[in-house]
Amino acid sequence: MISRIEHISLAVNDYEKAVHFFQNILGAIPGAGAEDSSIKFYWQIFSLGDMSRLELIKPTGEGSFLDNFLSNKKDGGVHHITLQTSDIQKTRDCLEKENIPYFGYNDFGDVWKELFIHPKDAFGILIQIAQLNPDDYLDDSVKFTNSRRWSVQRSEEGCELHLCHPGGGKVELKLTDKERKALIKDLTENG
Repeated sequence: MISRIEHISLAVNDYEKAVHFFQNILGAIPGAGAEDSSIKFYWQIFSLGDMSRLELIKPTGEGSFLDNFLSNKKDGGVHHITLQTSDIQKTRDCLEKENIPYFGYNDFGDVWKELFIHPKDAFGILIQIAQLNPDDYLDDSVKFTNSRRWSVQRSEEGCELHLCHPGGGKVELKLTDKERKALIKDLTENG
């Protein structure tokens, strides 16, 4: 039912300081972001290394849904984790069958479907479960833009093999010449 942790969301008081830390110091690559004026907050996705993701969220005005959460946290903190599902309806059915309450169900068509499980029902953490296309939230530099799901580049040691990551984006494998030849052999024999 759950395919992976999609992202961890951090609510922050100093957004620019957080962006500098994650992007400039740790090398996170900024992806999609948007403001939601109805509940007064801004969100942005950042990808790291193997396509792990984090989301930075900040209030955009008085009356933000983040006000209470950030009121007693100097720098902010983990606000929620988002789990990805391929079928939000199956997830809802399972939660209902197991008598696990959820709230905030939203269906934005093919773009995003979500629901939330309150921390009191999820061992102290707010859980968001979402059905989405993860590539929609990534920067073009970390995803394939054509229909091919791999690419190969020669390197001094052998090659770099880039594969489509099941969670969106791509993963890089550095292969020595010996490993590259073994991979070609395996693909030929088993393909």
